[in-house]
Amino acid sequence: MPAPIILAIESSCDETAAAVIDRDLNALSNVVASQTDLHERFGGVVPEIASRAHVQKILPIIDEALKQANAKLSDLTAIAVVTEPGLVGSLLVGLTAAKTLAWSMNLPLIAVNHIEAHIYACRMAAGRDIFPAVGLVVSGGHSNLYTCQSALDFELLGSTIDDAAGEAFDKVAQLLNLGFPGGPAVERAAKKGDPKAVRFPRTFLKDKRLDFSFSGLKTAVLYEARGNPGSHRPVPELTEQRVYDLAASFQEAAVDVLVGKSEQALTETGTNVLCVGGGVAANGRLREQLSEMSNRTGAEVIIAPMEFCTDNAAMAGIAWELYDAGRFAELDVDVTPGLVRRPR
Repeated sequence: MPAPIILAIESSCDETAAAVIDRDLNALSNVVASQTDLHERFGGVVPEIASRAHVQKILPIIDEALKQANAKLSDLTAIAVVTEPGLVGSLLVGLTAAKTLAWSMNLPLIAVNHIEAHIYACRMAAGRDIFPAVGLVVSGGHSNLYTCQSALDFELLGSTIDDAAGEAFDKVAQLLNLGFPGGPAVERAAKKGDPKAVRFPRTFLKDKRLDFSFSGLKTAVLYEARGNPGSHRPVPELTEQRVYDLAASFQEAAVDVLVGKSEQALTETGTNVLCVGGGVAANGRLREQLSEMSNRTGAEVIIAPMEFCTDNAAMAGIAWELYDAGRFAELDVDVTPGLVRRPR
């Protein structure tokens, strides 16, 4: 009798991904096809292009995931697929493939929440139960804080009221002509800059609510780079070093807010474990400041491994929790789209 394994499918935005995950939460394969080259000239993800690319890639990616895991469809215990949140067209491609496989193989279908899977990636990395915890998901479409009483009990504490942190990184990268995707581009530039060159706003940092706002920070970078129409203050020349300084100062402000609100959430919930996932969790400066916060407060900070930060299917190991709880989806399950990164 082969060991139980789940095939997980992820297509919520611009990565087509599939993974095979065993009962011990080991990713036997984790295959991701990126669409960065398709969207680069637009400065963000174009939904129609994304969904068409998923259609082309979904079956080859599933096939490759099975091959790398040395598994066949007949070996599978269940099919898991991300159904929310994300781009509606992209989600539908993955869900259609998953439904087809589940129906044809007579296997249980498990619907996975993309955001909860980002947090669960920390559980997979830890190799042990880490709940209760506070979860921070910070990506191109989301900047959310959760209280997580268990692996399947998530309650939203706060979220962004406008731009997500990752979206702000992308737009600042556009303003400074640093390239796409914006997160890595800004981080590379920031390493050559002075994070104290400009004191950018840190919105809500001292506020009691656990929400985020990065729109004002993005606008402040715009004014420093190109000038404020309502001000007569001269604008410094946008030299190469000035670009580096603006990138570093922006990154420092964004990271200060993310770490500060996370620490506030730990204090308010009386929790001592922070789980951090999402694409922006790959940012080196954020990881440094979270480590400093952990040393200062004694809180345990678990950050998803780099390969689990950006969108992937292996983090859908949370499907095993849903499987054990008997939370299976019917074949008429639909997607629930939500906010993700979009071009300006």
